Amino acid sequence: MLEVFRVFLRLGLTSFGGPIAHLGYFRDEFVRRRGWLDEAHYAQLLAICQFLPGPASSQLGFAIGLARAGWRGGLAAFAGFTLPSALAMFALALSAPHWIAHPAGVALVHGLKLVAVAVVAYGVWGMARSLTPDWRRRLIAIAAGVAIAGVGGPWMQLLAVAAGGAAGLALCRAPLLAGADGSIPNFAPGYGRGVALACLVTFALGLGAALLWSGGPASLAGLAAACYRAGALVFGGGHVVLPLLEQRLVATGWLELDRFLLGYGAAQALPGPMFALAAYVGAALPLPTPAPWRALVALLALFLPGLLLVAAALPLWSAWMRRAWAARAVAGINAAVVGLLAAALFDPIARQAIGEARDLGIVAVAVAMLAWRRLPVLAAVAWCVLAALGSAWPWPP
Repeated sequence: MLEVFRVFLRLGLTSFGGPIAHLGYFRDEFVRRRGWLDEAHYAQLLAICQFLPGPASSQLGFAIGLARAGWRGGLAAFAGFTLPSALAMFALALSAPHWIAHPAGVALVHGLKLVAVAVVAYGVWGMARSLTPDWRRRLIAIAAGVAIAGVGGPWMQLLAVAAGGAAGLALCRAPLLAGADGSIPNFAPGYGRGVALACLVTFALGLGAALLWSGGPASLAGLAAACYRAGALVFGGGHVVLPLLEQRLVATGWLELDRFLLGYGAAQALPGPMFALAAYVGAALPLPTPAPWRALVALLALFLPGLLLVAAALPLWSAWMRRAWAARAVAGINAAVVGLLAAALFDPIARQAIGEARDLGIVAVAVAMLAWRRLPVLAAVAWCVLAALGSAWPWPP
């Protein structure tokens, strides 16, 4: 367990670049350097985590720790990988009120909002290329985006994702999710289907409670419900958590959009999982509960559903792999997620961040840095922030 924690803590401190980059870091560390997994088994673990909703890189790390050292290893992997970015996001939430009103702080926030536009635009572009390769899935994505943009509301997001899954069953022809060598390794030697079923029931009960939460004024229970629901419905990567959290935390008036996008933009510049944003929104939400507890509740609620699902899936994966309908449904869900993210890119992200032609130019350069120059996300963050600070210079005292 200590070995797992030490290795993942180092990865949590150095894994810049977002979820896709994390998968490369993990392969280099655990397949090439340490030999904890071979290529075939790593490919199957990766397929499982991409098949399920939730933060794929954190789920993959949890699964590697679980296979290496049992339940304690899985928890150690999660803690080590998440702790550095979560602490940094927590510190940002507490310090922001002291400088956010200064002209330089306003420019910094604006720059991070432009980062959010660039990163989400690049994410939509990349996801559309990989998740909507044919006209059937493109139609699903367009229909989902139009429905969400036209109607709005969190329930429309859920309906669009569910409708995407149903459309995928009827229209898509996705391949089976198989491993590199076709074998079915025992990823969960310490537990069987009984524990897997308990994890699945716990996930379902938590999601049901989160969906039934009626809202109202900001509260700790409402924060947990919003984060749990977002974590349970994030298909397609960490960027999708943005519109799901925005609907429950910003659209309800619990948190100002500028504060929310500040945290989202800052999360792009940090190593480790993007879901560490939960520590920021928990600490930034004005509630009487002490800030550390708010951050911890939000963080656990956002990560828990994905970890429960991967723990439930590992013993059952061999049976799921042989069912073509599951791959077709996931293909439709992923296409709907592309539409969901495109709608969020337009409103509120771009509408709130881009105020003039200069902002559009800054975003265009950042997208080009990510898409064509293949520069790390940190370079795009630096460009947007420095360009925004330079545009606002000289700052009044």
